[in-house]
Amino acid sequence: MILKAGLLDEKAINRTLIRISHEIIERNKGVDDIVLIGVKTRGYPLAQRIAEYIKSIEGREVPVGHVDITLYRDDLSTAHDTPEVKNSNLGVEINNKKVVIVDDVLYTCRTVRAAIDAIIDVDRPTVIQLAVLIDRGHKELPIRADYVGKNIPTSKSEVIAVKLKEIDDEDSVKIYDANGK
Repeated sequence: MILKAGLLDEKAINRTLIRISHEIIERNKGVDDIVLIGVKTRGYPLAQRIAEYIKSIEGREVPVGHVDITLYRDDLSTAHDTPEVKNSNLGVEINNKKVVIVDDVLYTCRTVRAAIDAIIDVDRPTVIQLAVLIDRGHKELPIRADYVGKNIPTSKSEVIAVKLKEIDDEDSVKIYDANGK
């Protein structure tokens, strides 16, 4: 794979998450009954960061849970398979709550659909919203994010790589050409 461009550095990711945090607060008229559910692997630390920003803005903690779904990377031939839910324990109470699913990259929407199914199987939230750091297009399902950090139109041969300090020891978003062009 050939690096095409760096899209976001640490400061840009932080600014983006602060903006998303403000948008969540504004849209929901505060943080009453808000629960963040991060899609493992990188959605969970993003959800934790958003919760910290919300706490610094509102002075109130927002519960953060997670949903463990096997992610199929968008640069592999299995990208069109349906993700498999690995664990239905979200780690937080979601009944009659406003759930915000948090993920790093929105691509085909199959991961989000699996996360929604897992959440609904556990209990019944009043609403489900979606926050993503990157929306790269190529949706295969009629799902859109309520909160988008950055829209990056891509070709199917391109790969968006999100790295987070909690997992990768750095914060960055880069775009690669999988065909080496």
